[in-house]
Amino acid sequence: MLGHRELTMQDYAGILKRRYLLILACAILLLGITTGISYTLPPQYMSQTLVLIEQQKVPEDYVKPVVNEDLSGRLASMREQILSRSRIEPIIERFNLYAGNKATMDDRVDMTRKAIGINPIPSGQSPRGMPGFYITFKAQDAHTAQQVCGEITSLFINANLSAREESAEGTTDFLRQQLADSKRNLDEQDAKLADFERKYSGKLPQQESSNTNTLQALTTQLEAATQTVNRIEQNTTFVETMIAQQAQESSHIDPATGTSGDTLQAQLKAALNQEKELEALYTPDHPDVLAIKRRIASLRAEIAHGAAEPAKGNTGANSKGEIAANTTDSPQLRQLKLQLRADQMAMTAAKQEQERLMKQVHSYEAKLESSPLIEEEYKQVTRDHDMAVQFYNTLLAKMNQSSMATALEHRQQGEQFRVMDAPNLPEAPTFPNHLVFAGGGLASGLALGLMLTALLEYRDKSIRNEDDVFAFTKLPTLAVVSYINNLDTPRATGSRRKLFSRTAKPFESVRG
Repeated sequence: MLGHRELTMQDYAGILKRRYLLILACAILLLGITTGISYTLPPQYMSQTLVLIEQQKVPEDYVKPVVNEDLSGRLASMREQILSRSRIEPIIERFNLYAGNKATMDDRVDMTRKAIGINPIPSGQSPRGMPGFYITFKAQDAHTAQQVCGEITSLFINANLSAREESAEGTTDFLRQQLADSKRNLDEQDAKLADFERKYSGKLPQQESSNTNTLQALTTQLEAATQTVNRIEQNTTFVETMIAQQAQESSHIDPATGTSGDTLQAQLKAALNQEKELEALYTPDHPDVLAIKRRIASLRAEIAHGAAEPAKGNTGANSKGEIAANTTDSPQLRQLKLQLRADQMAMTAAKQEQERLMKQVHSYEAKLESSPLIEEEYKQVTRDHDMAVQFYNTLLAKMNQSSMATALEHRQQGEQFRVMDAPNLPEAPTFPNHLVFAGGGLASGLALGLMLTALLEYRDKSIRNEDDVFAFTKLPTLAVVSYINNLDTPRATGSRRKLFSRTAKPFESVRG
């Protein structure tokens, strides 16, 4: 009555009691079939090796690695390279893999790829990522599996070394080319900056402070030179006045002294006045003050000498005095003319110095006036130059780091694949597993028996208890006739169909 009403545990027990032979037959049948199949399948031996990833030997604080690609991605890329036809086909030909079933080379390559396994070791919380991976290979012969696994492992190790070296060399070559371009650009910027500095020498912004200080010093020197010119002009005027007076009094000159007493007194008075003016302008140690004091002392000595010897200066001097007066100047007049000539030469030199200082002052004033315009252009030139220098220094540092990393890879001191466990020689095949096949066949047989039992019970219309009666009639049962043993049964149901019989020991019921 399966499927016609809700079943109880007693119903399930009855079904199992009636159909257990069917279930057992299906289980034994499939168990035998799967076990036989497991012994007919060709065995598969799996060889395995462990490859650990050994980190760089030199600390990264000293040499930074050039290859920073994620190891999982790099391993996947190497897997595709190693499993390419160009790498797999020589291994197939060397070990004659999958040649017994008359497969084409493409089929043999596909089967070889499927037999290769790459299983990474979980990294967990490791900061360095994947610690290593397993390489496996399956073959019908244990020695072949071991040898091919070793070949695949060698391919991975060599591919890793080659890939890291190529990556490091490629990075170094790229940086070297960029560094050469940057060097050419830096040379151009250096030339521009040098031309600019030569063109505006003395007007550069960094020279503005020194130009200001120099201008202040030149202004002070110009003021002193102007005062010197004024002073020399005063001296020249004074000497010219004295010469004029001497020329007017030349007829009254004493032959003995060459000057008259009145003239000496006038010169002394003028010298005293000049002394007062110079003492008002300069200190007592100034050369002009000392010179005028010497002149005053000389005049006083001449006046005193003329008063002491009046007669000597007049005897026999008329004819000689007249000749001297007519032929030569007096000593005092000659001294005044010499002083005038010296003052004129000093005036010329002082004016030349004044003009030179004025030109320099005007030059530095022009430099300071043009400094803001030059500063704007200078900023642009220096900005480009500084950027070129910074870029060149950055590339140079990276180039040096890349060169060291490349040398590290050439010496095999960088990250490497190290084989920790050599490919093992499998002692037993990993496929087929007879126990697994037997268990699978038993489970499949039981499942098949239960499915057949469910189908037969679903199609069975026999009435076996009051619940079946009520399920068909929807009427209550008044009486039940018990089952009577040893009754004759029809011979139509033979023993060979007993397992699949749809009626077994039915009872009769009376409907009310």
